[in-house]
Amino acid sequence: MTDKKQALVLFSGGQDSSTCLAWALDRYDHVETIGFDYGQRHAIELQCRGLLRDGMKRINPHWSYKLGQDHLIDAKVIGDIGQTAMTSEAAIRIHANGLPNTFVPGRNLLFLTLAAAMAYRRGLQVLVTGVCETDYSGYPDCRDDTIKAQQVALSLGMDRSIVIETPLMWIDKAKTWHMTLALGGEALVELIREQSHSCYLGERRIAHAWGQGCGHCPACELRAKGWERFSMQAPIDFGKKIQRY
Repeated sequence: MTDKKQALVLFSGGQDSSTCLAWALDRYDHVETIGFDYGQRHAIELQCRGLLRDGMKRINPHWSYKLGQDHLIDAKVIGDIGQTAMTSEAAIRIHANGLPNTFVPGRNLLFLTLAAAMAYRRGLQVLVTGVCETDYSGYPDCRDDTIKAQQVALSLGMDRSIVIETPLMWIDKAKTWHMTLALGGEALVELIREQSHSCYLGERRIAHAWGQGCGHCPACELRAKGWERFSMQAPIDFGKKIQRY
């Protein structure tokens, strides 16, 4: 049996998936998380996952009660099939088709398939993922049409209704920070700013107002621009609160 009140969040340890985890904890009675080790260059994001889960438990006692098991899946076959700037030390550049070489073909499709298989076994019906086609790098497997098609394929292939929720699909990074603030207040903003990881190069030694990262890869640029817009609009002056930067 499946339960619409229970969800499985695709949780990488990045800003978007962390916000989606809080979003799911705010809406569902039971929430589990799933992450993927695919040989990513920024594998340090996997180390952030436990800190973020523990932090959310402390922020909201109801979330602590709702947050269930975490699952970490070995998906290194992605890197075996083809090397990209996300799975090798290649310099980040733009291909002739306009896509950056950080695009990992089939990554999100495989992640959703594996997550759906896990959800099937765990009796969960809802998958939550942080894909977005507003502030993004143009990845075709992040688009709304792709996700809707995947939802249909998974539901047919498993002969069970699979619902894929994409709470960030139509909002930019600034609005993602606003969502974070609305869900968990200043404490959640600080947790995600401090502990989540977005930088494609896996850099955690360079600190910025928006968090840690190289500052120049596509993920860092998106996060920095979103934070700048958010901090100008937020009711709290985060600029003054972040003394150590």
